[in-house]
Amino acid sequence: MLKQQLLQKGQHKLSPQQIRLMKLVQLSTLDFEQRVQQELEENPALEEENCLDLEEDSDIENQTDLIEDQNQSIDMSEIDEYLSDDEMEDFQINYQNHYIKKYIPIIYGISFQEYLKNQLHTFRLNEKDLLIADFILGNIDDDGYIRRKITSIADDIFLRFGISVSIEKIEKLIVNYIQKLEPIGIGSRDLRECLLIQLDKKNFSQEVSFSKKIIRDHFESFVKKHYHKLQKKLGITKKDLKKVIDQIKKLNPKPGKIYSDNTKNMDHIIPDFNIYVSDDKLELSLNQRNIPELKVSSLYLDMLKSYKSEKNVKKNEKTIVFLKQKIDSAKWFVDAIKQRQNTLMLTMNAIMNYQKEYFLTGDPIKIKPMILKNISQKIGVGISTVSRVANSKYVNTPYGTFLIKSFFSEKMINREGKEISSIEIKKLLGESIDKENKKKPLTDEKLSKMLRKKGYLIARRTIAKYRDQMHIPVSRMRKNL
Repeated sequence: MLKQQLLQKGQHKLSPQQIRLMKLVQLSTLDFEQRVQQELEENPALEEENCLDLEEDSDIENQTDLIEDQNQSIDMSEIDEYLSDDEMEDFQINYQNHYIKKYIPIIYGISFQEYLKNQLHTFRLNEKDLLIADFILGNIDDDGYIRRKITSIADDIFLRFGISVSIEKIEKLIVNYIQKLEPIGIGSRDLRECLLIQLDKKNFSQEVSFSKKIIRDHFESFVKKHYHKLQKKLGITKKDLKKVIDQIKKLNPKPGKIYSDNTKNMDHIIPDFNIYVSDDKLELSLNQRNIPELKVSSLYLDMLKSYKSEKNVKKNEKTIVFLKQKIDSAKWFVDAIKQRQNTLMLTMNAIMNYQKEYFLTGDPIKIKPMILKNISQKIGVGISTVSRVANSKYVNTPYGTFLIKSFFSEKMINREGKEISSIEIKKLLGESIDKENKKKPLTDEKLSKMLRKKGYLIARRTIAKYRDQMHIPVSRMRKNL
């Protein structure tokens, strides 16, 4: 029988301002700098602390003309709220930052697409073909591959430019021009084609000839490392097969990474925090770099006072609303910066103290098991807030610069009943795999037994999970001749 009943539920929703604050917390140092500059450009009531206060009447009149042009779309139903007296007193917030440290700015070169386009434009192509080829370049990913279907590219060209182009035409432009670009292998549709393009550029030799045959005719056996089958199919000795495999291993499976990795090496990771060890004590600072000290413009405050003091207030309603909106927005942003700083420092300070032994010694074995909830409970903020800080921020330490989330790990129990971090397990797992006989790599079961002998009670499936997280392939794929 159906029944109706009333239920009372407590529901917590973030306000729009809280959501905006969380977005500021999540921003990296570089992105936050850009956000501050954007706010300075968009809100004339916000200015840098060292900005001169202009109080001359002529300047106020000039600003008034600008305001009159911008305030046409204001909702007049909110005029009473903005004309309330309880917020009309002088307001000026000075944001003092005690954690300023300068770093070398990031250096940017030309993009990968621009690098390829510069080469493409050296070919003698007519205007239409060059337009199509440029569009095809835009479909090349960071690895250097065109992984989209040719039919989809043709459809996009028609929708974008109104040009009907055949699949054969696109194939011709890819093979005859795009795949001729550097680095070799660019524009390949799959790994097999990529390796064959690179082999075609090599001088003829017996190893190159066998390499082409393996990639062209026995690619699946090669990928699965079925070396015994390859040896039989090619009719060559184990020694010769090893030379052929070594030849293939010298090829680049991701030609696009040659350029993208080089440009990344030009960049500097800008840490959001800095940890120093001084007299066996840890010191934490927040990197504010080029972020200026902000305040609400005294000029706009004076303008608001001036309009408020006039006898005919109704005449200036739109201007007053506009000024009040800009001032309130500036006030919130200045306060939000301070809240962001406090949240970041509070969270990172808790992480630093939780992992104090590691930050004092630099020994990864000293990293304690730590989850988001540990820090959340310690400082009284939500788990999502801790996650925003950990997932997007870097910390500079005496031992290197690390993503903060790398210090979070699961809890494991060893034979003595002592809590250990999964980071310690991964370190031992990596060392065991590095020392294994590559002709007979260790299976997950054998790795589990090895760690159990050392006192770490780790199941085979847990070994497999950690190995996947470390991007280490299964034993069969680690096998060498």
